[in-house]
Amino acid sequence: MNTMKAIRINEYGGPEVLRLDDIPRPSPAAGEVLIRVRAMGVNPVDWKLRSGAARKHMELPMPAILGGDIAGEIDQAGAGVEGFKAGDAVYAMVGLTGAYAQYVSVKASMVAPKPKTMSIVEAASVPLAALTAWQGLFEHGKLHHGQTVLVHAAAGGVGIFAVQFAKAAGAKVIGTTSAKNADFVKSLGADQTIDYKSVAFEKEVSGVDLVVDLLGGEIAERSIAVLKPGGVLIQISPGSPATAEKAKAAKVTAMPVRVHPDGGQLREIAGLIDAHKVKTSIAATFPLAEAGRAHELSKEGHTRGKIVLTSD
Repeated sequence: MNTMKAIRINEYGGPEVLRLDDIPRPSPAAGEVLIRVRAMGVNPVDWKLRSGAARKHMELPMPAILGGDIAGEIDQAGAGVEGFKAGDAVYAMVGLTGAYAQYVSVKASMVAPKPKTMSIVEAASVPLAALTAWQGLFEHGKLHHGQTVLVHAAAGGVGIFAVQFAKAAGAKVIGTTSAKNADFVKSLGADQTIDYKSVAFEKEVSGVDLVVDLLGGEIAERSIAVLKPGGVLIQISPGSPATAEKAKAAKVTAMPVRVHPDGGQLREIAGLIDAHKVKTSIAATFPLAEAGRAHELSKEGHTRGKIVLTSD
């Protein structure tokens, strides 16, 4: 069989533009592996790209396959690939597009063995969100033992990993979340939680080394006040020139983060998962054909953890 199912869009718009199409199955080039995808993570960037809300940052060539997270098994290894063979269970971030398909061909350097202690669905929820948190904390924030980290939206897709990675690195972790998710965030390792609905976080904390900001806007600007001089504001959401100027005046660094695929980092993350230092949280699963429903749930912005699509 040389065709496969994939969710594609031919134009920007609402969930109705998502179409389940039969398209040619890819073949792996040299240095690539062909993965039979069993599950795909859903991230807010997916519906932002679909709607056109992110066009100023990324214009999609149409038709486009959305999605960045996959988990499945190796179907075929291309020429020159070492360390992977047919049947190996793997997971990967493939970029910001290309994942909503039954087969994906991707550079072997982006792929890592699936965490042994996770199901395929759980593994698919990890790559993009976990790599965003990892790269923000360690590549950009240079986090080390004994520092204090404030994580906004700590019960969300990226937030749950930022809390756990920071705790595993020996940091003191503070998370903003709703009251209903406070116990959940503490179960991830947070030393303190702040109910963002009832109290201004800047009145509760100060002298923070790193802030992981997943919200942007006025939250980013207010976060500057809680950082100690020399601290870093990790901006997962795009920041504004005003934020950068205010950060400079406060003698802190506003650091925009754009996540990139990295199989080596996913191997390290899998090690933490299999050592029971990091876990995921699945908010909901949908079959691939119901990607529109998954997007609507993601857009509501109140899920605890990750949404995952599954493929037969």
